[in-house]
Amino acid sequence: MSLLSIGLSHRSAPVELLEKVVVDDDATAKLLTDLVSAEHVSEALILSTCNRLEVHAEVSKFHGGVQEVSEKLAAHTGVDLDTLTEHLYVHYEDRAVQHLFAVAAGLDSMVVGEQQILGQLRGALNQARSEQTVGRLLGTVADAALRVGKRAHSETGIDRAGRSLVSVGVGLAQSAVGDLSGKSAVVVGAGSMSSLAATELRTRGVGAITIVNRTRPHADRLAAQVGGVALAMAELPDAISAADVLVSCTGAVGTVVPGDLLANRAGRPIFVLDLALPRDVDPAAADLPGVTIADLNSLGTVLEGAAVGADVDAVRRIVTDEVVAYLAKQRADRVAPTVVALRERAQQVVDAELARLLGRLPGADETVTREIRTTVERVVDKLLHAPTVRVKELAEEPGGDSYADALRELFALDPAATEAVARAAVVVEDHDS
Repeated sequence: MSLLSIGLSHRSAPVELLEKVVVDDDATAKLLTDLVSAEHVSEALILSTCNRLEVHAEVSKFHGGVQEVSEKLAAHTGVDLDTLTEHLYVHYEDRAVQHLFAVAAGLDSMVVGEQQILGQLRGALNQARSEQTVGRLLGTVADAALRVGKRAHSETGIDRAGRSLVSVGVGLAQSAVGDLSGKSAVVVGAGSMSSLAATELRTRGVGAITIVNRTRPHADRLAAQVGGVALAMAELPDAISAADVLVSCTGAVGTVVPGDLLANRAGRPIFVLDLALPRDVDPAAADLPGVTIADLNSLGTVLEGAAVGADVDAVRRIVTDEVVAYLAKQRADRVAPTVVALRERAQQVVDAELARLLGRLPGADETVTREIRTTVERVVDKLLHAPTVRVKELAEEPGGDSYADALRELFALDPAATEAVARAAVVVEDHDS
């Protein structure tokens, strides 16, 4: 069984397609169940965010797994398979591990270094566990990816990229409407990006900041932090009618700010910064008199250069080191059952030969018997020590599985015995966890 990652994101698909493939929790649960019912898929985890939809799966065959996952995605999103396939990326085995670690570290995000992806991955893992579609392989690699993401943010400054994006966006607003002192701004949403935007607006001297959010306590909290006022979503039309700047960044599926809210301003200028994906603001509103819209598409060049340099290089090194360590451990874990099976086979031989020998020495006392057993076991241990230690070391290198295969062949180990050891190890791990 091998790890397969298949999906589409802002790097492979246009915004219009990404908007069509967003799935909610209920749809995700159904897709998970459908995936693990496929012939070649035994485990599945779905990472669905505003700018990506990915399936991470344990599959028995590469081509069969790719075909089944692609067909399930098309069926559940309603997107034609040919259209979907054109924008899908596929990663397998080692590359799949590297991809998931990079995603968790924020290297693959539209806003490089954003931390929200960690919570989204944790939620995806929890949901898969709740639906019982994730087991030993996916659980292990997802937990490792979460650890990599935490390292990236605790050991580097990669999360400053989001601040750079917001800073540039607010700078464009200042260029469009002039000095922000005394101007009024509305921020829709109360998440991390909205918080960054509200703080940047306050720093630039905006006179009045209004926070609008579906969850009122979250709006109240952010408003208190920036010295603004909080309103319910129902009051958004009135707030927009008096605003000079509108910033929107929610996780909603569908339009949050329809064009008619921006049309009823008698041509008064307003700058709109849409940081959401899918887009919060109706893009057709850009044709309205006095309305200027900047969204993630138009800020593409900023996104490419927002978090380059030492921080990104440091995170890439972290990801590379963690991938190497993870793969080495996985290879070592795969050879461990063979080593255990070999030692068990050796113990069976020792026991059988000692029984035969002691049967010929009926007069041997307990001290002699114990000394004979100790000597024979010591000889066997010494003979097996070097090859078993060395095969574990070699297993950590690429292609190391072949040494375990050689051991099984040379010592004629029963494959069923090795599989039994592996199954027992899983049971022990599950019990301990």
